Amino acid sequence: MPPDPTPPPRQQRPPTLTKAPPAERKFPCPQCGARLDFDPSVRSLKCPYCGHEEKIAPAESSVEERDFEEYLQRQASHQSTIEGRSSQVRCTGCGATVLLEDKVVTERCPYCGTHLENAPETAQEMIPPEGILPFQVELRKARAAFDRWLEHLWFAPNELKKLAALGQLNGVYIPYWTYDAMTFSQYQGMRGDDYFDTETYTEQDENGNTVTRTRTVTRTNWYPVAGEVQHFFDDVLICASKSLPENQVEQLTPWHLQHLTGFKPEYLSGFKTERYAIGLKEGFHRARTVMEAEIQQLCARDIGGDHQVVETVHTQYMGVTFKQILLPVWLASYRYRDRVYRLLVNAQTGEVVGERPYSVAKIVALIAVVLVLVVLLILLFSRAGGRGSGTMQRDLPARFACVRGEQCAEEDGFPMPERAWHAIVRQRPLPLFAGDAANASAGMTPRRRVGLARAGPRRGVLAA
Repeated sequence: MPPDPTPPPRQQRPPTLTKAPPAERKFPCPQCGARLDFDPSVRSLKCPYCGHEEKIAPAESSVEERDFEEYLQRQASHQSTIEGRSSQVRCTGCGATVLLEDKVVTERCPYCGTHLENAPETAQEMIPPEGILPFQVELRKARAAFDRWLEHLWFAPNELKKLAALGQLNGVYIPYWTYDAMTFSQYQGMRGDDYFDTETYTEQDENGNTVTRTRTVTRTNWYPVAGEVQHFFDDVLICASKSLPENQVEQLTPWHLQHLTGFKPEYLSGFKTERYAIGLKEGFHRARTVMEAEIQQLCARDIGGDHQVVETVHTQYMGVTFKQILLPVWLASYRYRDRVYRLLVNAQTGEVVGERPYSVAKIVALIAVVLVLVVLLILLFSRAGGRGSGTMQRDLPARFACVRGEQCAEEDGFPMPERAWHAIVRQRPLPLFAGDAANASAGMTPRRRVGLARAGPRRGVLAA
């Protein structure tokens, strides 16, 4: 039986904790920055040092969007420069701010290969990196991975192969932000549960009679639901460089961040690095986009049923923390037809990501070769067909024989006498029996005459 069409009241589901923070995890006080223990079940964060308390807002009220730049900048008040990188220069090609290694001359930008024309300036203070992934894939292995990637490229220009032969790969540390947050997401939506129903319908049978039949159909019962999802996000990774295309940055994943080590300037020796171009606030907004997409999925999963519709979601972020880290990449860039192409190798996993151009000359050459082969094949088959037709026409008169009072037999599909003699006519018209002129006037051809000869013996004389 179908359910009651009257919509039930919105069902309030109990909070669901999908992922809790580690037991030893400390959270900062947004007022004074003190490191605190945080229990999500208490639904508040109270600092015993300054008395600041942060509570979870009810779903009915609008969630105030905190100024995370001010909130996070309070934690990042201690800014400095990186030891051994006291100067910086801005690339006029891609806009990257390259931190220059002291006493080492850098002529070209590692991201786009543009000559660094601007004069170096004193490096500005910034939030220093806290973690780093040292290079684990050495240059020789990076070149080998690059060569394997190159082997699978069709119509690659020679410039790309020359680049691989020269081994122009630069070791670069890319700046990233990671964000952690405990989220409380209160949602409202609809849940759809399928059920089977039997309906009656009429149709015409094969005799034109109207008949009544039944069939089973699937229907959906919808009712409103509401609930809360609690989820801890750990190390949401956001690239802080604008010098690399976002699609290539995403393809470099995964990064095994459990192998992060504490930052030391010595790790940067011999490698290039960039000052982050995406600030703390912009980075967090990008991290929120990543979190919100997963929160939508978590809310739909919490609704359950066969179908889900998430109507509204209000998320409160608590205990937000961040850090800047540096991740290793082997990078090569070159220009082809006034466009910059980049090739990247994940220096932790060896994953190769790259943009590739196509050689127009090689594509045109292949098309020309294919067209020549097609023309040659057409000519070959046309000549073979013409030669076969001419041979059959020359041999056709020699295969016919005149029948003289004997029953015809078949040889090679043509009428021949069983015994006595037969006349082979080569390069001459077919011989006709006496009276064939009359037959011809009656519309009977020599081929028809051969059919009459098969029907029974006939007498005739050979025409000269």
